[in-house]
Amino acid sequence: MKILVTGTAGFIGFHLAKKLLERGDEVIGLDSINDYYDVNVKYGRLQETGIEKEKIVYAKFIQSSKYPNYKFVQLNLEDRKAVLELFEKEKFDKVVNLAAQAGVRYSIENPFAYIESNISGFINILEGCRHNNVKHLAYASSSSVYGLNEQMPFSTSSNVDHPMSLYAATKKSNELMAHTYSHLYNLPTTGLRFFTVYGPWGRPDMALFLFTKAALEDKTIDVFNNGDMLRDFTYIDDIVEGVVRVMDSPAKSNPNWNGKKPDPSSSSAPYKIYNIGNNNPVKLMDFIEAIEKTVGKKIEKNLMPLQPGDVPATYANVDDLVEDLHYKPETPVQKGIDNFVAWYREFFKL
Repeated sequence: MKILVTGTAGFIGFHLAKKLLERGDEVIGLDSINDYYDVNVKYGRLQETGIEKEKIVYAKFIQSSKYPNYKFVQLNLEDRKAVLELFEKEKFDKVVNLAAQAGVRYSIENPFAYIESNISGFINILEGCRHNNVKHLAYASSSSVYGLNEQMPFSTSSNVDHPMSLYAATKKSNELMAHTYSHLYNLPTTGLRFFTVYGPWGRPDMALFLFTKAALEDKTIDVFNNGDMLRDFTYIDDIVEGVVRVMDSPAKSNPNWNGKKPDPSSSSAPYKIYNIGNNNPVKLMDFIEAIEKTVGKKIEKNLMPLQPGDVPATYANVDDLVEDLHYKPETPVQKGIDNFVAWYREFFKL
């Protein structure tokens, strides 16, 4: 099977590409390698899959030195001509779109980056799929779409019309755009609402990376909402297993869908939305305590108010994931943190 995975220099995309390659799929990886966070981490991920930094040239394929079934191309999703040419040339069986401008707080500082990548880029993915007989498009959404919704646990059948950040609004827009293409062109699409992903090779702008770095350098961390936060932390291996199961099971129309009482998570079109979360929210202060246990020292804390765009709690209802795909994330947070800190020490040679 030939699969396009976008965002393969990114956290989830890197791990997904490795899993697909190791099971024998042919993978084309795509990433813009922007400088939203430390590009050395991105290049490090690429190196792990046999893509050498020195060989990267925009819009030129690079053959992996580790995987004969892997090629990588640096490309911006908003580059319409190049993206559509890629689809026309490669004729992918399936597409997993993980590339996006990430980050809730950064969307307040640089809103145009989100429109360009997450909206303009996504329409190019949809058009590429539509015109080239792609059998299934799975794409990253986010738990951020739940916004002002306070009904816990978050259910994909709930209304998500009140986002708290432009990032969340773009992810909700992706779901709406995907449904339109499922309805008009019978393109199977599945949106994946990820819940606070963490683990080895994680993003430097995320809490675990920031807190671990501060702890090892004896620095103070900013703890927002005075630490009164709940997060459904989900380990990267669990996320990837969920993505693979979804990718292998193209969305189908729901025969029981009723337009008079519409369920937002499915449709009369081949369209589906899943939460992928640990279904077990953890207090932020307990999460920090688990990091302290792993690194063997206390972390100095600077208690701060809630940041604009942040939600105080996330909690995933994963009933559909269990019922449809017989899967439930279950990695304990302490084990995930242990694995991350071990990777961090190795990567930064500490």
